Amino acid sequence: MKTLQTATLLAVTLTTGLMAGLFAAFTYSVMPGLARSSDRTMIETMQNINKAIVNPFFMLLFMGSIPLLALAALLAWRGHGRPALPWIIAALALYLIAFCVTSGVNVPLNDKLAKVGDPRHIKDMAAVRSEFENAWVTWNAVRALLHTAAFGCLAWALVVHGAHRFHEADEAGPAHETSGPALAGPYHRPSARQLTAPPGAAQQWTPPTGRRTTS
Repeated sequence: MKTLQTATLLAVTLTTGLMAGLFAAFTYSVMPGLARSSDRTMIETMQNINKAIVNPFFMLLFMGSIPLLALAALLAWRGHGRPALPWIIAALALYLIAFCVTSGVNVPLNDKLAKVGDPRHIKDMAAVRSEFENAWVTWNAVRALLHTAAFGCLAWALVVHGAHRFHEADEAGPAHETSGPALAGPYHRPSARQLTAPPGAAQQWTPPTGRRTTS
């Protein structure tokens, strides 16, 4: 159970981080670059990107992170990862909000841009661009921040989860403690517990020599 919990938390941290990086890259790289391009270049490029990005790899990461987050929360709640549970729940909430932004704002804008057709046949490309670009850039920045915040929560959940497991292992100690004269060989050094006698009793210990003497 602990191994599954760790593996699930690690997997969803990676997928969420990839989504955060994708949308952040649009914010600080792709869209600023397209902002310097002509109307036709910008519209045509975004139309092509919106077609290309709907592929199995993107959908697996984007959609698959949600059930992975739910599974990570369930395992933390039922298993030994309760200290990390609040951070996982926070990440799930942030991811769901970002998902709603994408499906409720960015995707409809993409569909609307696709419906205008070939940029060569658009009469007023400046109006089409203005109606799409400003809103899309703004809401993409919002979902990039939400995904990044979710990734940060999961990264901290991994830290908390690892610290908790380390603490559990430290408290458990050795699987069993061996003591007593049965295991005391000629070179066995007794522990402090063996040297400590009850109150009022004399403390005496003679180290074995490992040799038999004859008189």
